[in-house]
Amino acid sequence: MANQSPMISIPRKATEEVDWTSPIRSLIAQSYGESPDNYSAECAALQRCRQDAVRGAGSDTTARDLLYKYFGQLELLELRFAEIRVNFPWKDAFTNKLTIQTSIAFEKASILFQIASTHSAIASSQSRSDPEGLKRAFTYFKTCAGMLTYINENFLHAPSTDLSREVIKFLVGVILAQTTEVFFEKCTDEKKSSALVSKIGAQTASMYATLTDEVKEFMGKGIFDRNWITLIQIKAKYFSSLAHYHRGLADSAASKYGEALVRFNLAESLAKEASRAASSFSSGFVSTMSPTLPSDAGSALADRMKGHLAIVSEKRNEANRENDLIYNAILPAPEALPQIDKTAVATPIPIQEVYGTPEVQKTIGQDLFIRLIPLSVHESASVYSEEKAKLVRGEVEKAELAEVEVTSALDEMGVKEGLKRFRAMAEGEVGGEDEIPLDVRRWRDDIAVIEERESVPTLIAQLGRLKSSVGQQLESLSQELDTESRSCEMMRVKYEHLWTQEPSAGVAKSFRQDIKAHFGSLEAAAPSDQQVAAMWQSVQGDIGLLLSHNLEDVFRASTERGGNSGEHLLDLDIGGEVDDAQERAKIGSFVVELDQRLGKLNKISRERNEVLKDLKEKIQNDDVSHLLLLNRRNATVEPTLFAAELEKFRPFQQRLEGTTHVQILTLQEIAGYWKALKDLAGRGPGARKWDEREKRKKETVRRFSRARDIYMEVRDGLAKGLQFYNDLTGLVNSLQSNVKSFVAERTKEKDNLVSQLEVQKRLSSAAPPIAAKPPVPPPPPSSSSLASSFSSMSMNDKPWQSQSPPPPPPQSQYPSSYNSTPPPSHQRSYSASQPHYNAPSPSQNQSYSTPPPPSQHARQMSNYLPPPPPQPSYSSPPPQQPQQDPYSNLDMLGNSFQTTPSAPPPPPPQQYQAPPPPPSQQYQFSPPQQHQYQSHPPPQQQQQYAPQQQQQWQQYQNPPGQQQYTSPQQYSSVPPPPQQPQNQWMPPPPAPLSYQSQNVNQYGGYQQYGQGR
Repeated sequence: MANQSPMISIPRKATEEVDWTSPIRSLIAQSYGESPDNYSAECAALQRCRQDAVRGAGSDTTARDLLYKYFGQLELLELRFAEIRVNFPWKDAFTNKLTIQTSIAFEKASILFQIASTHSAIASSQSRSDPEGLKRAFTYFKTCAGMLTYINENFLHAPSTDLSREVIKFLVGVILAQTTEVFFEKCTDEKKSSALVSKIGAQTASMYATLTDEVKEFMGKGIFDRNWITLIQIKAKYFSSLAHYHRGLADSAASKYGEALVRFNLAESLAKEASRAASSFSSGFVSTMSPTLPSDAGSALADRMKGHLAIVSEKRNEANRENDLIYNAILPAPEALPQIDKTAVATPIPIQEVYGTPEVQKTIGQDLFIRLIPLSVHESASVYSEEKAKLVRGEVEKAELAEVEVTSALDEMGVKEGLKRFRAMAEGEVGGEDEIPLDVRRWRDDIAVIEERESVPTLIAQLGRLKSSVGQQLESLSQELDTESRSCEMMRVKYEHLWTQEPSAGVAKSFRQDIKAHFGSLEAAAPSDQQVAAMWQSVQGDIGLLLSHNLEDVFRASTERGGNSGEHLLDLDIGGEVDDAQERAKIGSFVVELDQRLGKLNKISRERNEVLKDLKEKIQNDDVSHLLLLNRRNATVEPTLFAAELEKFRPFQQRLEGTTHVQILTLQEIAGYWKALKDLAGRGPGARKWDEREKRKKETVRRFSRARDIYMEVRDGLAKGLQFYNDLTGLVNSLQSNVKSFVAERTKEKDNLVSQLEVQKRLSSAAPPIAAKPPVPPPPPSSSSLASSFSSMSMNDKPWQSQSPPPPPPQSQYPSSYNSTPPPSHQRSYSASQPHYNAPSPSQNQSYSTPPPPSQHARQMSNYLPPPPPQPSYSSPPPQQPQQDPYSNLDMLGNSFQTTPSAPPPPPPQQYQAPPPPPSQQYQFSPPQQHQYQSHPPPQQQQQYAPQQQQQWQQYQNPPGQQQYTSPQQYSSVPPPPQQPQNQWMPPPPAPLSYQSQNVNQYGGYQQYGQGR
């Protein structure tokens, strides 16, 4: 064994003790009705047989025989106790993971794996320098491969890794590659020809190279020893080198010196690679880490590679020298060399051959439980069952083949489809039900179910009602807002500048914009409604026709359209009426004959199936166990007995053969009649008219198909439209609620303000105001200009700036300071803060200036109007408005307080212009700690109020509990012309409104409305 190539042996599985006695005793008592105590010795023998096979045996022939015996007893035991359940614990040969299964198949597969492992160990341990050892190694490797192949073919769904199909397949490849390697060694020892040796070497190299690729799938899984992988890679290069070396020898003998030298070069290159890998493998090899390899595997492999490299190098140098000195042959490229042929020499030995030898049968011995059921009875019964199964399979295959022949023949001739055509020629008409295609009937049923649940006209009417309802609601809301706006402006005309309620144009703008947007949505959805209605109108007639009872007549009329009234539907070639009738009669007779033959084929098929069913039942119920028990000692009677028993099924076989023969004759008759029928009526005007009839029928089907598709589109559009109008109705209902709340609050606010103004009017007329102390002159303005200083000293027009609102009557509160700044134009502005107004307490420090001249007192008092009552706030994003709208330039509140009149303030939110005052006078009213509302000068048409009309004024607190609102709106207007007559007291007209439509998803296609709002 010195320096022989190391071989891989399969590791063994480990197991634990198994209790066979209890399950077998239980089955004997339950299944056979005998006392389990009568089989105690047999149970103990089986228990001991397993222990000897899996626990005490090594890797030699003794272990092999013990495993042979135990597996044979398992086979016999399974025939007798197939339903037995025992816990079989086995550890994985590679991962050492414990797996427990109760199936006896798992025990058998594990024992076969042990047998294969033992065979591989015996083969690897043989001294292959001895011809007998070489032969034993070759045989055991082949039987090992046979055991593993049997596992892969018969035991599926392996519960452990070592029994999985992939692992077993890889192990089979390893064993067969080593088997081929052994045969290669045998050929080299016997000095076989270099050509043969090179083919076997190429086969060995190919198998190892394939294993090198397959092992990559298991990398990183910890299944196989890494030394296995290295050894396989080294051997792949080694045998490739050997194949080229021996092929080079054969080429050299054939005077192909150039090819031989190239092959020697390749052999040397591969040998060097193998030698380097073997040296590395030898340095890192530890025998204890790889028990499945020989202990000297590293050194033996390295020595073998070195020796081979030396031989190849020497031969290569010799060939190179001879070629340089003698032959001078041209060296082809290595890729241009022809491939070396391969020869497969290793095939697995099946397990049946192993267990069929007398030596193995002797090793197995007698059945341990022969007293229950003899083994010979089981064997004979299984053989007989197999014979019956063969008989059934043969008859079933024949029957299936006959069915396929019938179907193929009829389809090839086109009898079933074409017979309708000739039947119509013979009868002159077609059945009404057959006129309606299957697809059309299915469409009719589907549409009928849908229409019964909810018809399209009902949906269209519902759509119209929803649309009308939404339009009426929007019109009503618009009228309510207009009514509220007119009421507000009427009060403004009545009470003039004392009416401080905010105009409706600004606060109701968002509602009007929503109303306009909803109107726009309705208008945008109208084309979609019209399109759906038009689509429905286009197919309403076809749908009604499809659902009516006249559908059959429609198809019949469509097929007859285009023919003359006096002409038959399908005229024949014959011109005369008498000949025409005769020919139709002939066609009718052919059609009848064909119908009879087709019916006969159906009967033959039914009869064949019934015979097969009876045969299967007869075979399944057949039991010859008692006959085998009576004749088990007579080995020669068994074939005769089987033949006699199988003759019971001969009548069934004869009936099946008879059906097949009759079927063949019937098919021949059908072929003859069909040919004659086609020759008689298959051409001419009749056939052409049939084709035209089918074409018109297809056109009618396409018409109803289009109607059905449009109908489904209409229903889909109506569903989307209803969803759209339902969503729009919800939005309009919400808007209606908001508008009603808005109008109610505005009405309440208007009523409160009217009540206050009426009380103020009555008190003003009843008690004249008490003369107040003259106000303290205002401090000089911060402006350094001389004109500003003279303006502040003017006795004609003095600006008064109030720092705090006047208290309620009867005492008049004068502002604490007055500042005068030159106005930007000849007008007076009134600035009042509408958000909540804090009146000063009586204890506030106040300063009074000297009273103005009596002629100007009334005009000055008009500039100290009380703050308006708080207004509700209805905020909405201000859109762009036209220039003529007096409430077009709506701004947000100013963020700064004006405490010093250093610069002219922006115009107030709303200005009431009096008759033209002196050129440089401007009055401002600024309550303390309030934002100042600014606006541009009012437009020309805005109402002007003369301060001379106000002789006195009184300030009233808000009624208790009145809610104060903060208005985010500012009102501005375009400056008026310089001169206005003092007698123009007309109220401003209602503000022209411009509503900008918001982006609302249209349902032109019935998109979802209200998204993103």
